[in-house]
Amino acid sequence: MAQLSGQPVVILPEGTQRYVGRDAQRLNILAARIIAETVRTTLGPKGMDKMLVDSLGDIVVTNDGATILDKIDLQHPAAKMMVEVAKTQDKEAGDGTTTAVVIAGELLRKAEELLDQNIHPSIIIKGYALAAEKAQEILEEIAIKVDPDDEETLLKIAATSITGKNAESHKTLLAKLAVEAVKQVAEKKDGKYLVDLDNIKFEKKVGEGVEESELVRGVVIDKEVVHPRMPKRIENAKIALINEALEVKKTETDAKINITSPDQLMSFLEQEEKMLKDMVDHIAQTGANVVFVQKGIDDLAQHYLAKYGIMAVRRVKKSDMEKLAKATGAKIVTNVKDLTPEDLGYAEVVEERKLAGENMIFVEGCKNPKAVTILIRGGTEHVIDEVERALEDAVKVVKDVMEDGAILPAGGAPEIELAIKLDEYAKQVGGKEALAVEAFAEALKIIPKTLAENAGLDTVEMLVKVISEHKNRGLGIGIDVFEGKPADMLEKGIIEPLRVKKQAIKSASEAAIMILRIDDVIAAKATKSEGGGMPGGMGGMGGMDMGM
Repeated sequence: MAQLSGQPVVILPEGTQRYVGRDAQRLNILAARIIAETVRTTLGPKGMDKMLVDSLGDIVVTNDGATILDKIDLQHPAAKMMVEVAKTQDKEAGDGTTTAVVIAGELLRKAEELLDQNIHPSIIIKGYALAAEKAQEILEEIAIKVDPDDEETLLKIAATSITGKNAESHKTLLAKLAVEAVKQVAEKKDGKYLVDLDNIKFEKKVGEGVEESELVRGVVIDKEVVHPRMPKRIENAKIALINEALEVKKTETDAKINITSPDQLMSFLEQEEKMLKDMVDHIAQTGANVVFVQKGIDDLAQHYLAKYGIMAVRRVKKSDMEKLAKATGAKIVTNVKDLTPEDLGYAEVVEERKLAGENMIFVEGCKNPKAVTILIRGGTEHVIDEVERALEDAVKVVKDVMEDGAILPAGGAPEIELAIKLDEYAKQVGGKEALAVEAFAEALKIIPKTLAENAGLDTVEMLVKVISEHKNRGLGIGIDVFEGKPADMLEKGIIEPLRVKKQAIKSASEAAIMILRIDDVIAAKATKSEGGGMPGGMGGMGGMDMGM
């Protein structure tokens, strides 16, 4: 369009950087792929670990994808979107975070190849959406139904999840702890299990070895008995949970009490003492011999409680109070006067024990506890943290199987099956979208390929072998990275929940599609204190080394 010469029209402020079209896509895809490449080496039983060092010099050694991405300080917006993939996967399924991120990175790599062939992003997006939807259907078809009460299957699921982590040498014990904990807190509603993982508490204490870790059918609280004269162990405990302070209440509004003589002072102090004594008398009358208080306990109240031989613990966290209620069957009361014998919970024993130089309260032997504690032991902080991460994943995958009752073979077997079936589906789709469906199918092979690569095997040879065997021997055939050959994963007991795989493909495809939709990146000029330009040096991303 013709234009009169004159002053140019300025829309964006000076210092704004903008990438449009192919440039924007290339940089976003590159950033996302770098994240995928970073975690890719941690995938599978033979995956390597990452050492993460923060600004204070604290170290985390792990191969858990969610932890790695959570700890890295990322600047690039597309890279942050990949972290969201991991977070969603962790929240929804509990495991498979690395798988989801690696698949998302490979989907973008394949999309870039199609973009180089001048295929429009909208066509790729449509093809990917069709493939992702079809993949969900195929996974449902090939899933194997299992009985949620089948302990053997649950143990295999938990053990597969722990394999490849630092805690692998104790996987039999840890898998057993995870399965027992989940089964204990699971609740059956309308014939289906529901598991609230908030009811499983992890308590870590340095000392002993990992093999000393145990499941406490009750609650372990990192507190101590408030008064030295109180008993340290009570059997057949009747437990009161109180949500208010055992102290003299202060007035709601600011008030002054004028005392003009010693007699008045004495009567005032006696009244305070009587109020506290009445509170403790009422607790004793209900038959309670253990009291957990969410707030403080007055020194005088402590004295009276000790006289009655009642064990008391103060400033217990709200979450611990709720777990105590679920474990012991006690009701949390907000007012001491409302406490009745029916509100008390029961435990065979409540005891203060010393662990690693610190006192802890053990509430054990509850009748049918709906809250339990896994006490994790280990030689160092790093070991304990890694055991906790392994147990969290194991607990989550056991929950998935108990709730859904469906499993898949692991070891790359579902991805190979999906790749084969999606290739056939591409022929039905037709048109240019078929190219995107084929690219999606090809991208899924990154999982068996990475498993082989991380085990030091010849990836091309291994992939050809495993696909051929898979077609001949059935959908259970995946890569046995320990033997270095194709094997039936179901026979070997290497299995994973259906939910993990479905969510991984859903998260990965949605993230890839979202990144492909972006054709314009505008980074406004920052304030002087923040420094100008693109976030995280986006401008310099073009020359980044992919490390491949």
